[in-house]
Amino acid sequence: MTLYYSLVFILLMFEIVVFLALIVPLPLSVKRKLFTFISESPIIAKLQYGMKITFIFILILFIDSVNRVYRVQLELASFSKDTTGIGRAAALGTERMEVQARKFYSQRNMYLCGFTLFLSLILNRTYIMILEVLRLEEKIKQLEADKKAGGDEALKKENETLKRDIETLKKQAEGLQREYHRLGDEVSQGDSTPKKDR
Repeated sequence: MTLYYSLVFILLMFEIVVFLALIVPLPLSVKRKLFTFISESPIIAKLQYGMKITFIFILILFIDSVNRVYRVQLELASFSKDTTGIGRAAALGTERMEVQARKFYSQRNMYLCGFTLFLSLILNRTYIMILEVLRLEEKIKQLEADKKAGGDEALKKENETLKRDIETLKKQAEGLQREYHRLGDEVSQGDSTPKKDR
């Protein structure tokens, strides 16, 4: 395997490790800290930019390997048409093995580049989805806190209203009690004084 395909293979293995790290269940606080670091780190941003450029080169390698597979297929098809005579067939047999070996390597390189590109798309989408889930969980927590605070606030207002109503009722009761005592005193004083004829 040439150096650049070895590097593509190493990148594929790295992507597999990163994907497994993304899908490992972690506590929400740890996951939030990890993804906050990934989102805000300038080093990670530079690394992501470099990876985008790398994936452009891998795409070029993928297109090249697809082209090679197609050309080798055409060569193999031409060998199957040219098999006339025993000596010619023996010579073509060694050439055919060489062409099949090239086909194998071309297909290997095509699959290697293709899977690397495909996994990069999956990683990107998984990362975005996890960030979205974390954002939505944070929003749910905020709404629950607001709802609880709003519920507490409503209870406090209702409690204050009830306290005011109780104070008002106490004042009314005191006023009624004073009036009752005043009227009771008047009536008792009126019973002790002789009634005048009208």
